[in-house]
Amino acid sequence: MALHPGETAKLTIKERGTSQWILTDGEAEVPMNISEIEEGQEYGEEIEVFLYRNRQGGVSATPMIPHITQGVYGWAKVLKVSPREGAIVDIGTTREVYVDREDMPKIAELWPKQGDHLFMTIRTGRDGELFGRLATEDLVEEISVPAPDEVFNKDLKARPYRLLPVGTFLLTVPEMYRVFVHETERTEEPRLGEEVSVRIIDVKEDKTLNGSFLPRKQERLSDDAETLLAYLKEVGGRMPFTDKSSPDEIYEMFGMSKASFKRALGRLYKNRQIIQEDGWTSLTE
Repeated sequence: MALHPGETAKLTIKERGTSQWILTDGEAEVPMNISEIEEGQEYGEEIEVFLYRNRQGGVSATPMIPHITQGVYGWAKVLKVSPREGAIVDIGTTREVYVDREDMPKIAELWPKQGDHLFMTIRTGRDGELFGRLATEDLVEEISVPAPDEVFNKDLKARPYRLLPVGTFLLTVPEMYRVFVHETERTEEPRLGEEVSVRIIDVKEDKTLNGSFLPRKQERLSDDAETLLAYLKEVGGRMPFTDKSSPDEIYEMFGMSKASFKRALGRLYKNRQIIQEDGWTSLTE
């Protein structure tokens, strides 16, 4: 039986060299780093290993079985991103895997960054090198978990696996619910694999979800509050206006009534964005 990179196999410990162990299936032989044999393992013992293409172009083994193998999907942590090559990810073994730049979003700002996670499996190239293959929509529909009605209006952690102009497709973690966020329900588009918080606005009949990145209505700042917040940021985070200021002062500076001004201050104070003391209003951060 041929031994191919990207597969797992049960091999027998045959012999020890100067820097590596030799494993065999009875016909083919593959090396394994000498430090990877566990204490107590002996010649003739059968162990499960993961096979990968080594730097010399041959096949090597490691007992570190990845959580992602060919045909098995999972989240791979992004270790590094190269504009020329794509993303380098960790699948849980000694060998890192490339996700080709051709599989990355067309817009560079939407590429994953270090620490993001891609939902993928692995494939082997013609030379046996391992590559990542991102999950397709058909695959996600097959393995995603039906969502319960109780998640409605909840905030869930999720990671985008597919980006389209019409909206963002995500999988929640760790539940694996499928969520779609329409472009009208976001102010900016998240990166591929970025962990975000999504508010569930609909549990559909097929138990997939619609979500939103926009705050709840009661959480949104009024236009007047946004005006005051922008002014505070512009002047260094502190202004000599409070709810005790005169209506004329307020109108002259901000073009709003004192009642509107107080409501806006109240909203910022409730959100813990400001404090008032000694005749000044200041940002909390």
